[in-house]
Amino acid sequence: MTIASSLSPIDPNHLGHSNLDEGVEADVPGHGEGGPAPKQIVVSYGFWIFLLSDIIMFSAFFAAFQVLAGNSNDAAPRFDLHNVAIETACLLVSSFLCGLAAISASRRYMLSTQLYLFLTGIFGAVFLWLEVQEFIELAGAHQGPHDGAYYSSFFALVGLHGLHITAGLLWLGTMMAQIATKGFRQDVARRLACFSLFWHALDIVWVAIFSLVYLMRYAP
Repeated sequence: MTIASSLSPIDPNHLGHSNLDEGVEADVPGHGEGGPAPKQIVVSYGFWIFLLSDIIMFSAFFAAFQVLAGNSNDAAPRFDLHNVAIETACLLVSSFLCGLAAISASRRYMLSTQLYLFLTGIFGAVFLWLEVQEFIELAGAHQGPHDGAYYSSFFALVGLHGLHITAGLLWLGTMMAQIATKGFRQDVARRLACFSLFWHALDIVWVAIFSLVYLMRYAP
């Protein structure tokens, strides 16, 4: 029995920690047998941190909108709730199709995965086109970002979400190309999982925008 083993009791819970003297190595699960966490877990954890930071940024824009809109004397824009409802439906359907694409990818169904991803992009593009049309109409009615604090905060918040949708559509096209050329490799599957999280997060943010920006401040 060595001096180190006589001074340090056996770890009954196999936590991988011991009180060995400095310079003495121990054969514990954390040093070789257990090894590092799988890359899938590491990538997912890192991407969740990115999403949380993105949510914090959106929260700051929400807070700015509430303050500026609440203290502004500008009249609320006359939203066309019919078009906004169509936008919301397109994004919800797009998120659902993205989930179906993730399920198909997990089962390695190439045709259905690409089809669902393509439809996800179509509905996302329709949403973005309707949003751009809304911006053009508001600017033409002198309710653009330079026409008051209310409008500037509105365009900043909704426009930020639109920029995320644009980036998501570009990412979606890249994912479709990678799946077509590389198949369902582990690195491609990890990127697709991250894209799915990103797209669903944008759907949640839009539900908050639709509720707090459009419905609560609707001017008939």
